[in-house]
Amino acid sequence: MSAAPRNPPFRAEHIGSLLRPDELVKKRYAVADGSAKPEELTPIQDQAIRDIVQLQQDCGIHGLTNGEYSRHQFWGTFFETLNGMEEINLREGGYDQSIFRQYAPDVKSFMHAKTIPNQVTVATGKISHPGKSSFLPELEFMKSIVPKEQWKDIKLTLTSPSWYHFRYGPKKAYLKGVYNNDDEYFADVAKAYQTELKILYDNGLRNAQVDDPNLAYFCSESMLEGWKNDTENFQTAEEQFDAYLRFYNECFKRPDDFHLGIHICRGNYMGSKHFSEGAYDHIATKLFNDLNVSTYYLEYDTPRAGGFEPLKFLPKNKNVVLGVITSKFPELEDKKDMIERVYKAADYVAEGSKQTREEALSRLSVSPQCGFASHAEGNALGREDMKKKLQLVRSIADEIWPKQP
Repeated sequence: MSAAPRNPPFRAEHIGSLLRPDELVKKRYAVADGSAKPEELTPIQDQAIRDIVQLQQDCGIHGLTNGEYSRHQFWGTFFETLNGMEEINLREGGYDQSIFRQYAPDVKSFMHAKTIPNQVTVATGKISHPGKSSFLPELEFMKSIVPKEQWKDIKLTLTSPSWYHFRYGPKKAYLKGVYNNDDEYFADVAKAYQTELKILYDNGLRNAQVDDPNLAYFCSESMLEGWKNDTENFQTAEEQFDAYLRFYNECFKRPDDFHLGIHICRGNYMGSKHFSEGAYDHIATKLFNDLNVSTYYLEYDTPRAGGFEPLKFLPKNKNVVLGVITSKFPELEDKKDMIERVYKAADYVAEGSKQTREEALSRLSVSPQCGFASHAEGNALGREDMKKKLQLVRSIADEIWPKQP
């Protein structure tokens, strides 16, 4: 068994999205409603990215992102740009809710608010990669503003492979006649995902993080109950989870020096709203042992994530980034308390792998629990609050792992 990779992940991490300046948010909305031209957005966006990269560097963050400033939502436009994928307008001819899995935590929240889930995209034809990456411009701009020796540290956040699958009912992620079953759909998405990773790797990316709310939903008792009661399902929730892990592993095929982690997210909608809760106990063994990623970015800022006990199942060749600092609210956590939580987590890792605390700590890092702005409008805190949170993450890391990035 190989050792867990390091640098990346770094001791002080963040999850990707950062609060956007008001000017950028307003201009993006203006472009969307036609009151401004797309070319008016570019200089504002470019300068905002330069500024947020500098802020990260000032806070001692090494896994630099563009704050997701070139996106409106955290998942970007990867699926929308694939051949065969199409966004459908549910407002035309009435609102057909039957396409959705009504008990999926995010869908349930949108339905309660009487709104349509964002960007309803399905396969209307056979899926394939167009040969042009929707993420590559983000990487190229980051390379243009950081020194070449830091290119390997740049972190790009990617879309979950199941993003436009889980939210829909059985066989509703694709139109009838396009695919006969999920296996066919998964196979084509996996080929497209592999192509995307290769393009990014060939252009210098060595550090990626997949943002995945869907796997966290399998921790939710209400979701699991809804699944069990859904007579349309042709497999159990556990069987679906297993199918996703196999699917993801096909998507994540990559060179050995390409660090790939996954953020298990419980939702982070504008106004600091979360969608699901539940301890990792339901999924930990399979998640940690069967999924081909090097690092898990886990939310641990509130009791809704459960305890650290599932970390006993973490293999010796994998890392965990502990999201003990909330990105949802401005109140600053107590540094001493957070350090104690990291040590407690390390003790569970050590117990499971029969290591010392120090050996277990070598595979841990700290971060905020989620992004600060998964949606353009961001969470309920200010830019200075965010900066203090990042500085706290760095300070905790420096005390636990002195002189390590």
